[in-house]
Parts: sequence; structure tokens; C-alpha cells
Amino acid sequence: MKAIPGAARAYICCAVLGALACVLPVSALPGPLDPDGPWPAVLLLGALYALCEAPARCRFLGRSVRGSVPVTAGSFFPVLLAAAFLLPPAAAALVAVPGALCGRVAQRPAGIRRVWRAAQLAIATWAAAQAHRLLDGPAALGGTAHPGHAAPGIPDFPYALLPAGAGALAFCLVLSALDGGVFVTAERQPVRTAWRGLLGRSLAPYGAHALAGLMMAVLWRSPYGPLSALFVLLPMYISCWVFAQYHRERAAHQATIRALVQAVDLKDRYTRGHSERVGRASAMIARELGMDGERLEVLRFAGILHDVGKLGVPTRVLRKDGPLTPQERRVIELHPEYGHEIVRGIGFLGEARLAILHHHERLDGSGYPYGLAGAEIPEFARVVAVADAFDAMTSTRSYRRARPVATAVAELRRCAGTQFDPRMVRALVRALDRYGWQTAVTSDETGSGPEPPPHRPLEATPTVAAGALLGAPRKASGAPAAPRGNAPRKNVPPPLGPDTLRRTPPPGGRP
Repeated sequence: MKAIPGAARAYICCAVLGALACVLPVSALPGPLDPDGPWPAVLLLGALYALCEAPARCRFLGRSVRGSVPVTAGSFFPVLLAAAFLLPPAAAALVAVPGALCGRVAQRPAGIRRVWRAAQLAIATWAAAQAHRLLDGPAALGGTAHPGHAAPGIPDFPYALLPAGAGALAFCLVLSALDGGVFVTAERQPVRTAWRGLLGRSLAPYGAHALAGLMMAVLWRSPYGPLSALFVLLPMYISCWVFAQYHRERAAHQATIRALVQAVDLKDRYTRGHSERVGRASAMIARELGMDGERLEVLRFAGILHDVGKLGVPTRVLRKDGPLTPQERRVIELHPEYGHEIVRGIGFLGEARLAILHHHERLDGSGYPYGLAGAEIPEFARVVAVADAFDAMTSTRSYRRARPVATAVAELRRCAGTQFDPRMVRALVRALDRYGWQTAVTSDETGSGPEPPPHRPLEATPTVAAGALLGAPRKASGAPAAPRGNAPRKNVPPPLGPDTLRRTPPPGGRP
């Protein structure tokens, strides 16, 4: 409980009270010995849902199951929707509780998270059952005579799809609303962005769950009985297998990113951990801008890989302790192009590739490698530029002193409009006020362990030791700047080939 804010604990308590209010009317239903009562179906469906969730917590069975099929939250929602279609609302809400309480929880504290999950699913299942009943769903399934339609015992298709769809929509709406509340109270996300995208991402999966749940309900009431409904678990298993392939592909993406970052850190040991921190700061800015989950993840990849082009820069230049010569500086300024060439064939990076290429462009057009200005610079590149400069100023390195977080923010504000996009700077400031900042992230972290405690918020952050030039490779104060020219501007430069990367700078122009 100590890891959960007070507002989130109060919110969870309210959800638990709401779930109890949904379940309590079950006491007014016919008793367990009544053959016409709902209890046999409640017990069977509750045990089935708990059995579906149990393998994830079993030490040996869970290991073998996760090796082929991930048992995750939501994999067996059709069982809950079938309960919503077959049972009274209070009884349907009760079906969700045992499985939610015994399901696997990835983060701690596990107990409170299981209670929250049980309350959330009970309320959502109750809402789905209510919506299904409002449109005469039980009659459409053949439970009673449906005026003007099919006789009792015969499902009324296609009308039965309407109440089933309404139930799935109610289920989706309630889960999205409750999840958004958790983002606001537990993760302190802005109210204007907490619910953004939740409903849209959930509609298609829950629509498929509704069809599977309706199939279970129809077979349950068929002459073949409840046993026949278990056959619906086969397509559910197949869908889990497909989901497992997605997770394996995602894990491969993460491994690719980690390998590239570790290679950069080994080559430029002075910036160890810098890439991970820039990825984290980029994600913080993206959340403040209201980017959806998929774009946020790609932007985080862009931040992590923004310096991957240093693999093409000679090690002696990267590790040079003294001032850089103009020629050495021009070599370092080629690293965005090297990076773009390295990641050009990695399809899942998407917009991140242009961010890697353009993260040293400046809003006034004096940046490199192409001298883009203003809106010509891709949005991802403008985000990464701010995150990169912020971490460069607040990180301790062997060749210069660092700056306090507040001083770095003041410098970002001073350069907003000329070097940085003011909107990105404002987003970073809001994120720092809300989350604080930590500098202990290293490149070889996998994200599976507990996150280090963050520093205090912006106004209370202690001085860490000294900063670097904004967005520029390191050099001593007396090092001459690279010559600036008027390179032609364009939104998307052509793909770079090996010959292009080895080219010499044109006379009077940028590298």
C-alpha cells in the first residue's frame, strides 16, 4: 500500500464498494438447491474463469503455458461476457471475482492490485449484464418467448447480436473509465489525457470477445448443454497464441534496441546511460503532448537510439579529452546520418528513424545535418532534441561539470524558439513538476526490476554537478565552431548510401 498514493487508495476503495453494491443483490436470488436458480451456472462459470487464470500463477504449469501461450488479463473475457449474457447482473458480477483474485499480477503490491482487478471486472460484468437485459437479450437467446420473433428455446438471430454488442460496449466503457481513473489517481496523469485512446484501442478486441461470449451462451442453452460451450475455448486459445507471437516480436524489438544501445555505451563510455535517460525524458514529453501508446513507444525508441550513429564515429574522437579540431567536429556531426543509415532497415522504428536523423536540427535553421527550420523538423526530432539537451546538462561526466535541473530548465527556456520547440520545452517542464527526474538509469537495464526512486520535483531537486553545450558534441571553450552554411532544406532527405556517408562536406556548406 505504501507504493500507492492516497488518492489511488481512496479510488480503489470506492471501486470495491461499487463492486459490493453490484454483487449484494445476489442474496435475493433463488437458493443453491433451487434447480431453476442461477447458482449452478455461477459456480461452473466462476470455476471456469478461475481455472483459465490459474496457470499463470502455477510455478511449473505457468512456465510451460507461458512458453507457448501467455495467460494475461483479458485473455478469457469471453467467459465473463457469457456470464453477463446468461445470468442476472448480480450473479454475473460474482463470476468475475474468484478468477480476478487468483490471477497473476506482474507488479507489487499484488494483494491490492488483485482486489482492484476483482472490483473492476465485477462492475464491468454487472454493467454488461444490465445492458444486455435492457435490450431483451435473455429472450433473444431463447430463454423466454420474444414477442414477434423466435419461439422459446431458439436463439433469435440476428437480433441477438444487438444486445450482445450493447453488453460488450458497456463492458468496454466501464473498464476504460475505471482504467482512466487509475491513471489520474495512481500515475498522476493529466485528466485531459488519461482516457485518451483507451476506448478506441479496446473496442475491436472486446467486440471479438463479445462474439465468443455469445457463442458460449448459445451453446450453453442448446440441447448439448454447458459442456459444449467449452469448445469455444479452442478459438480463444488460438487467439492467445497469436497474441504470444506479438509479444515475442515485441521482445525481439526490445532486444535489438538494447544491443544497439549497449554497443554505443561500450564505445562512448562517458555517456553511459544517456540513451536510456533520453528515451525516458522523450516518453515523459510525449505523455504531456497526449500521444497515444503506440507513438509514445516509438518515440521512446527514438530517444534511446538517437546517438546510435556514434558507432560510425572513430573511437579516438569520441573519447578525446581535449578540444576538438574543426575536422573532428565535422566527423562527429555526421553521427545523425550514420544513425539513420544503421536503423533504416528496421521497420518497427517508423517515425523514430527521422528523429535519429534530425535531432540536432535547430528551430532557427542553423542546426545539422540539413539545416531544417521550424515545422520542417519532424515532431519526434523536436522532442528528442529537448530530451537530449536536458539530460546532457544534468548528467555528470568526466570532462565537465553538470548543472542543476532547475538551471537546465532555465537554459531550455532561454533557447526556446531559436534552438528548441517551445511546446516541447513546456511539456518537459510540466512532466518534471509532476514526476521529478532520476539520473540512475543505465543502458543494460531490462525494465523488469523495480525502478530506482526518482529525485524530488523540479523546485526541490539538489544540484548534481555540471552541464554541456545544448545539443552539441563536447569541446573545450576554446574549440572553434564548425563552419555553417546554407544547406538546402527539405522535409525528408533521400536514403543515404555508403558513398553518401563517406562524402566530404561541400565547399562552404554543412557536413
